[in-house]
Amino acid sequence: MTARTLAWLFVLFMATLPLWMNDQYILYVLTSTGIFIIAAMSLNLLLGYTGQLSLGHVAFFGIGAYTSALLSLGFDLDLGGAEPFVLEPQPVWLAFLGGILMAALFGWLIGRLAFRVRGAYFVIVSVSFAQVMRMVALNWVDLTEGPMALNNIPPLTVWWPGEGVLPLYKKEYYYLLVLAVAVVSFLLIHRLVRSRVGRALVALRENESLARSVGINITRYLVVATVLSAGMAGAAGALYTHYIRIVDPDVFMFIYTVTMVIMVVTGGKGTLAGPIVGGLLFGFLPEVLRDVARPEMQWIIYGVVMIAIVFFLPQGIVPAVSKLFASKRSSRDGRTPAAPRVSEGASS
Repeated sequence: MTARTLAWLFVLFMATLPLWMNDQYILYVLTSTGIFIIAAMSLNLLLGYTGQLSLGHVAFFGIGAYTSALLSLGFDLDLGGAEPFVLEPQPVWLAFLGGILMAALFGWLIGRLAFRVRGAYFVIVSVSFAQVMRMVALNWVDLTEGPMALNNIPPLTVWWPGEGVLPLYKKEYYYLLVLAVAVVSFLLIHRLVRSRVGRALVALRENESLARSVGINITRYLVVATVLSAGMAGAAGALYTHYIRIVDPDVFMFIYTVTMVIMVVTGGKGTLAGPIVGGLLFGFLPEVLRDVARPEMQWIIYGVVMIAIVFFLPQGIVPAVSKLFASKRSSRDGRTPAAPRVSEGASS
């Protein structure tokens, strides 16, 4: 059975969960985890395929959340003129697309500015950008309501035959929507990393000087990756805000970026399945620990599990499992297993 067949069987299994899963809380956890898996996949595009560590990736998540919320609620803004600028509430799907486009636009701006530096300097720029966005959301009270938060955000809707337009209040429907967005995001990344752009990204990750010497436009490809990554993170933020139906400056908290990084690194950075495996593991681990450990022990166990994975599986869970299966297949066929190539990680 091929990896592609297994992947589609997994998607089919996940799509059938609402049919036999009666626990609404589990569906809530799955939906929340799915949203952060989408954000982790977007981060993996930068961290895994370009080698750029963005510790301010939550900024794009928050921009998508706030933009979609503001467009769907409508707002009036005093720009210093005689008449304030008034925007009437927009359809929720138009607001959702607006959140993606605004996050992608900021991704383009940050890419053009920040990729003039590398390493620790890029990390500082990305963290600073996230903190600036958090302070804007906190202090621009006329627009964002500051710490009082934007609430009563309308849910996303779907058209259903014979029923018309239905708001997605039910957890089952929203879960399927998040699953659909996750599948589309996965296919976009899969298509990108298998293309000429993806090969260029891996080349500059492995050896930037060599990639530049063979004519690869480093800044151009990094900006392309950042725009797509930021837009995908913005989609996750918009899904989050229409699901929770409230958004405040805490959406820019650093812990959300840390969560994304943990999902990517433990699952296997530079692999397609890594953020999904890491996301499911660390999305459900706190829920499992809640039933077996006291609150003060839960984070200790959480940290120990993460350290153990990084120590014993430094490349992540997905590369380790792929290497194990390749070794068993080679032993069964009587061949000596070959060392994994760089491109094998991208195909996992």
